[in-house]
Amino acid sequence: MRLILGFLAVVCLCSAARADGEKAGDFDYYVMSLGWSANWCALEGDARRDPQCDAGRGLTWTLHGLWPQYEAGFPAYCRTTATDPARSATAQMADIMGGSGLAFYEWKKHGRCSGLSAEGYYAVMRKAYRSVTIPPLFAKINKDLKVPAAVIEGAFLERNPQLSRDQITVTCKAGMIQELRICLTKDLTPRRCGRDTIRDCTLQDAELDAVR
Repeated sequence: MRLILGFLAVVCLCSAARADGEKAGDFDYYVMSLGWSANWCALEGDARRDPQCDAGRGLTWTLHGLWPQYEAGFPAYCRTTATDPARSATAQMADIMGGSGLAFYEWKKHGRCSGLSAEGYYAVMRKAYRSVTIPPLFAKINKDLKVPAAVIEGAFLERNPQLSRDQITVTCKAGMIQELRICLTKDLTPRRCGRDTIRDCTLQDAELDAVR
């Protein structure tokens, strides 16, 4: 028993050591995360009085992040000599991310692991976001809905024939549609998601709040 417990302790320590501070540029693929803006506001943004949640913004799926990923697990807060982005550069990301604060946070936690400069990472984020077509029907949602999570995935697959079901996943939080995640190679070509990334929400009545 002591041998088993000792082995588990070593495994846990090794896993924890891999959690932060890895070498920049050492990863296998990207996960692009798109968040449903109104639901994020209901879950977090309203409490913060975040400008993203102001009425009239008309935001649907905003870019949450582009995350370097291992086949199992992911790096974070990597060691890099790249300098942090200028405020003007982060401010320019607000059109697709809802605000500049998120852009800077994503650089600190994930962008440093890309091996790119801050400006280069922001450019790749924008290119990834533009590589996917957001179905126009989402902009027409003017009342809160209850929908199967699979419907969200299906809408994106129909509008983006370059994607297949093993390259996209939908997540939920507190009974609400939270994010749509798409797995991409380093050159932003769709690819199969890792086993720890494919965690489809199976709710049949997930909440999708109206566009604000």
